Amino acid sequence: RQQLKASDFDEVTQDLLAIATSIYRCLVVTREPFPQTLISEMLLAKEAWREASKLAGLTIQLTPSLVKMMTRCTSQVHGELKTKMRALTASFFGFRTSQSIATMTHNRDLAESLKDGTCFVFKDWEKKSGIYKTGLIQSAVNDMWFANRNDEGVIYSKYFDPLPVKLLALILTAIECCLDEWITRMKEDIKFSSTAYTLVYLVHLSSLQRFDERTSHYKLLEKIRVNILDIARYVGGHLH
Repeated sequence: RQQLKASDFDEVTQDLLAIATSIYRCLVVTREPFPQTLISEMLLAKEAWREASKLAGLTIQLTPSLVKMMTRCTSQVHGELKTKMRALTASFFGFRTSQSIATMTHNRDLAESLKDGTCFVFKDWEKKSGIYKTGLIQSAVNDMWFANRNDEGVIYSKYFDPLPVKLLALILTAIECCLDEWITRMKEDIKFSSTAYTLVYLVHLSSLQRFDERTSHYKLLEKIRVNILDIARYVGGHLH
């Protein structure tokens, strides 16, 4: 059987599908980065379709084929984020690309030390200070959702304000996936899949939630999230 394509639908449906797909992508990363069941993906697709229909002022029946077109995007979003994070992580931490044994050993040791005690979430990963203030999170948000005025974070801003904790957990999971590649020495391509990384994501999410609870009096995580969003919006609105 041939895979479904957007062009299999009439033009009006295609237009609505394009909007719904963008909304679906926003919902996945902000609500359920690693959907555990087909039902949960379907509910996100239904919500995206409803929202898109409202925006476009159209009423078109949502069919199983259209749901499939949207839910296919879950792994696409993971892949896109992973590709962006691979380049960002490499330059941010100073991984080197040479194939010499010395370089590969340096890369592996660096990746292992960053993963040890989850040091990579700190602004200063050597002193372990400035938790969740690493500039890498900011770069990820800027590049993935606020790269220009037409980007998803700008157009569909309501899903990103306030910046969801789940989105931060997803970014940290993607960084960890990139570090895992450097540990393999040959920098193999490790698939950023639900199977491999759902548990890692849940650990990051519960650490963030625990940090939020312990510092709730000072609203530290809220301040970090507000700050990231402010900078991302500035970047998204002023570039290009």
